[in-house]
Amino acid sequence: MREIELVLLLLVLVTALTLVARRLTVPYPIVMVLGGLVLSQVPGLPDFQLPPDLVFFVFLPPLLFAGGYFTSLREFKANLRPIILLAFGLVLFTAGVVAAVTYMIVPALGWAGAFALGAIVAPPDAVAATAIFQRVGVPRRIVTILEGESLVNDATALVIYRFAIAAVAAGTFSLIQAGGSFVVVLAGGIAVGVVVGLVGEWCLARIRDTAIAVMNAAA
Repeated sequence: MREIELVLLLLVLVTALTLVARRLTVPYPIVMVLGGLVLSQVPGLPDFQLPPDLVFFVFLPPLLFAGGYFTSLREFKANLRPIILLAFGLVLFTAGVVAAVTYMIVPALGWAGAFALGAIVAPPDAVAATAIFQRVGVPRRIVTILEGESLVNDATALVIYRFAIAAVAAGTFSLIQAGGSFVVVLAGGIAVGVVVGLVGEWCLARIRDTAIAVMNAAA
């Protein structure tokens, strides 16, 4: 199955499942997961693999942009301490627990492989959290903390994953190198985000053509 056909099929399925979720008044991430499980059991479907670059560069950026756009900067700053503790401490703790359980169940995977799995499942999804909390009436402060944490926890998970994979390949692990890389990823991500945001704001303030403004915002 070609990539364009795969994308179109996924868009149709997502639209249909979203309509089902609204009709059932159930948070749509739950319906998406269940729909994917059901779809995977349908006999006769061709095997296909979703290209990682397609997810990272086409699907993920708009979702994260939407989550960040609707997050209050003032509330984010007011709850910065719990957000930082969750984004770093909780992700590290979750990855460690998952790694320990995985190693006990599948010792052949090794600690490095177990930590790679822990890094994959540790960070929560911002879009899913927002969609579910809006329906269950969670207090606004808790929503702000969890939304903010889910937007900045990728640095922690990516560093854990990167060095776990490197440890699998090389058979060695350097805690000092991992810590230094974490600081670089965190500082670099903040710097790039600030620069891109300021440049985008400057451009949008001076663009009067609607089509160009939409293209600039999408970029």
